[in-house]
Amino acid sequence: MKRRSVLITGASRGIGRACALRFARAGYFVFINCRHSTAELYDLRSQLLAEEYFCEAVPGDAGRSDDVARMFSAMRKLCGGPDVLVNNAGISYIGLLTDMTDQDWEDILHSNLSSAFYCSRAALPYMISQKSGKIINISSMWGRAGASCEAAYSASKAGLNGLTMALAKELAPSNIQVNAIACGVIDTAMNAGFCEEERQALMDEIPAGRFGTPAETAELVFDLAENHPYLTGQIIGLDGGMI
Repeated sequence: MKRRSVLITGASRGIGRACALRFARAGYFVFINCRHSTAELYDLRSQLLAEEYFCEAVPGDAGRSDDVARMFSAMRKLCGGPDVLVNNAGISYIGLLTDMTDQDWEDILHSNLSSAFYCSRAALPYMISQKSGKIINISSMWGRAGASCEAAYSASKAGLNGLTMALAKELAPSNIQVNAIACGVIDTAMNAGFCEEERQALMDEIPAGRFGTPAETAELVFDLAENHPYLTGQIIGLDGGMI
């Protein structure tokens, strides 16, 4: 029986790393990607290989089509292509819109939206040939509700939600499901910049009374990958009741 494979972008830490661990321990051939934190990426690869799981690192900028082409070329040498694609790469920007530079705006769209487009486009020929596949986009509750001082981030995640819903309709005849998880406040390095007072104030706004964990997010990603063949085009909230 062919071993199923998954590509996870932004996998060096946080949600991406938790996803890599969850899929590897379920027997998947895990391809992990990141752009900058390559030392952490290869540390994760070494950890998984030491535990006798199947893993390969495919570093590169998922927001650049030529890097994505190289990533998928490396994957094809080991398997036909990904059965599951987890578009997790992303960055945040907190500040007034009037203070953003053109480059700040481009960087947000590049990392949060273009990466999902390029990786999905590259993954689809294999998935379509197999008449099966799962694309899971890691979005945000701010893509649904918008956040003050995070206008560009909110816009990029709203775009990712739109891509999710449209692509789901396009790919449903090929038995490929596309869904997004609209994460709330997950306890990752992206949110590590808050001081204790800010963390507590934010926690007080969450009905569940706590931040989510990367492992909880990874468990939902894995469930979508393994189950629910009739579930597609959905933006699934994972925010402790905040939105």
